[in-house]
Amino acid sequence: MHCLWLTLADPDPATNGQLIYSKGLIEAARDAGASLRVIGLARRENPRTVCNLLGIDWRLADEQVQSTWRRLASPVPIVSHRGNAPNMKRLLEQALAERPWDAIVFDSMSSGWALNAVMRHRRQSLRPPRLVYLSHNHEVTVARRIVKEARGLRRLTKAVDYVKVRRLERRLVAASDLVTSNTPDDCRRFAAGAKGRSIVFLPPGYAGPRLEARTIDDSVPRRAILVSSLDWAPKRAAVEAFLADATAMLEREGVGLQVVGEADPAYLEGLRRRFPSVDFVGRVDDVRPYMRQARLALVPDLLGGFKLKGLDYVFNRLPILAMRVALPGMPLENGTHIGLYDSHPAMADGVVELIDDFPRLNAWQAAAYDACADRFDWLRIGHHLVQHLAKAERLSPTALRGASTFAAASRSAHLVAGR
Repeated sequence: MHCLWLTLADPDPATNGQLIYSKGLIEAARDAGASLRVIGLARRENPRTVCNLLGIDWRLADEQVQSTWRRLASPVPIVSHRGNAPNMKRLLEQALAERPWDAIVFDSMSSGWALNAVMRHRRQSLRPPRLVYLSHNHEVTVARRIVKEARGLRRLTKAVDYVKVRRLERRLVAASDLVTSNTPDDCRRFAAGAKGRSIVFLPPGYAGPRLEARTIDDSVPRRAILVSSLDWAPKRAAVEAFLADATAMLEREGVGLQVVGEADPAYLEGLRRRFPSVDFVGRVDDVRPYMRQARLALVPDLLGGFKLKGLDYVFNRLPILAMRVALPGMPLENGTHIGLYDSHPAMADGVVELIDDFPRLNAWQAAAYDACADRFDWLRIGHHLVQHLAKAERLSPTALRGASTFAAASRSAHLVAGR
């Protein structure tokens, strides 16, 4: 099976959840027998452009900086705009002209900039490719939450972007022969708007190290850890909200808090000034030594969507305290494997309550590890994806006309809104 795979960027190094999920799916599909050409943006950390690496044909373009006004005026939402550039479009055009593809994969909404060109190619093809939308989030839900939390002029720009996100997500779902989601909650959200179409559950896998045994006792520093790449506004907002609610209490109770993960240096410096009792480490090459020096781990996120750091915590035997909405798709029960909370102050109270409760901390980390041990296997997930690709029926001509009509209506709506 020959697949043209459209992704945000070269996922190596995989420094955040989106890149980890993309890298895992790409390599898992290859290992399951698919022949892949991947189009995305090159990374400064790994500036390759064209290469065939371990059986994957990578075609990567340098990112072209675009003005804020161009992004705001575009019908493409911000989440899809980084790839919406002439050099990326040329790579797509070359690939579509070069050979017939069995499937074209949209790896998250970040590749939605290519939908019009792919739909045009599909209508003109004697053997149209199957279209696949691998969602990373139910983006309408994310965009709605961002609007709710924004203020002032930013709220207006986010509301406009929400309309773009809603339109593009509907078009991607309507046009695709196969739609996947990485959490059961998002599967239900997509199904509710997909007129009864089945949405395939495709969780991430875990390929990292597994700690076979661990005992948390008073030799471990009296510390909680939060591992997160702070390169996305909703994550930043959730972390800052938790810090505002928790740091005074944790400092008063003698509980250390360490934040580890990639972030803009200037942003980290601002956090250090605002929250001087917190140890902001920044990006590290290996997070395991930091996790070994903590008694518990935190997930203060306020949005759903699968959190890859949850798997890092579980397989490194760190008991987890999380917001109730933060870890969908993981087989963890409140009070047995994990502590779940409805507010950041309640989660801070939970840290203080549990930090010295060694029997409960050790019981939770062991139970969570056992619950997840036989799940989240990338090889199995890759075979699952390729099997669904192989049996996915191409949309009927009637459905294709419906998707095209929807696209035309969306363009008209955008023109009306932009008057």
